[in-house]
Amino acid sequence: MAVLARLMSAVAPSSLPLLRLPSAFAMAGVVLLTGGLARELGAGRGARTLAAAAMATCPVLYGAGHLLSTTTFGLLAWAAALFLVVRILRARQDRLFLPLGIVVGLGLMDNDLVAFLMAGLVVGVLVAGPRGVFRSPWLWVGTVIAVAMWTPYLLWQAHNGWPQLDVARSIASGGSGTSEPRWALLPFQLLMGNLWLTPIWVVGLVHLLRRPDLRWARAIGWCWIALVVAFTVLGGKPYYLSGMLPALFAAGAQPSLDWARRKSSRMQTLVIGGTISALVPLPITLPLLPVSALHNSPIIDLNYDAGETVGWPAYVDEIMRVAGPVTAGGGGGVVLLASNYGEAGALERYADVTAYSGDMGFWWWGPPPDGTSTAVAIGYDRDHLAEFFDQCRLSTHLDNHEDVDDDEQGQPVYLCQGLRGEWSAMWLRFKNLG
Repeated sequence: MAVLARLMSAVAPSSLPLLRLPSAFAMAGVVLLTGGLARELGAGRGARTLAAAAMATCPVLYGAGHLLSTTTFGLLAWAAALFLVVRILRARQDRLFLPLGIVVGLGLMDNDLVAFLMAGLVVGVLVAGPRGVFRSPWLWVGTVIAVAMWTPYLLWQAHNGWPQLDVARSIASGGSGTSEPRWALLPFQLLMGNLWLTPIWVVGLVHLLRRPDLRWARAIGWCWIALVVAFTVLGGKPYYLSGMLPALFAAGAQPSLDWARRKSSRMQTLVIGGTISALVPLPITLPLLPVSALHNSPIIDLNYDAGETVGWPAYVDEIMRVAGPVTAGGGGGVVLLASNYGEAGALERYADVTAYSGDMGFWWWGPPPDGTSTAVAIGYDRDHLAEFFDQCRLSTHLDNHEDVDDDEQGQPVYLCQGLRGEWSAMWLRFKNLG
């Protein structure tokens, strides 16, 4: 993902449409793979179209399709992996374990969730078969490929004390802006997909678990059950389970279409209801509403990420107005210290300066240079800053001037002086993986 972002920025700096292009292509790939999955599961042309359309109108795809994030390419990796697994199970094309290993390896380079998918599939095959796949040498070759691609990440995690586990614990305890209570995992699945078309994927799950002619694919249904248990116990985010929707829509499309075709009124209800249900989430998941109207809408409450795309240039201007006089007065060594990686990234993007943060991956990019004792600190609690500086003066509170209540709105900006020691010695105390 980071490589794609860098390439898009190199081609056309500051072009938001171009930056979003890989995400749009990725989501188009998910839709196409859903249709392909439906074909592998025995669906006719009309049902394949229904499965693809149902997936295309899911709010989770709207949201992921216009943001360049790990979620975007994680959904594509899950869909591609499920497509290859279904082909392997249907026709025992064991050589497909090789491309599956590559797909899984690439997915693991994006995020760890593909490992849960693979574990869920192993559970599914152990429960429902066909267990003969474990005797295929191609399975183990594919596994070696995936693990080899994942190894640099695993070595880095091991060398640094497995920080991903700290992040996971923070998510489970509600530390992320998109964390939800464990009980909400299943109810939220209604919101991840097209609400009106929810019966299609529910029917798909039932048919995967019960239909005799889909016994060969029963492991997919048990995989979904295993993932529900795992993500509920571990406190995962609701969207983690969305990667299973392509397979479920694919399995449910043909029986749902057969049911609808028995009466014209059913078909009309399916089409009209599905279309309306597809349109309702658009202003919530996509930036269609003017920013000036966001504060008078429920969108920020319904979509956390919408608020986090607002106000960054204004925030940076306010921060630099605090830092500017210090620099002009001979304090060229002033440090821009951000409490989270979003603030640090915005400073580097819009002010073209070097910013520092102990938040998440930014911490590993290192501390400010030793010998600098003045800092503009953004978003920190005064008591926390008092542990490191002789004095901190409140300079301003951030204001996006749109009345949008996001994470940065109203955050304090302090001018701190008299660092009590060297940054390199204290940097560990700024580390935040929550």
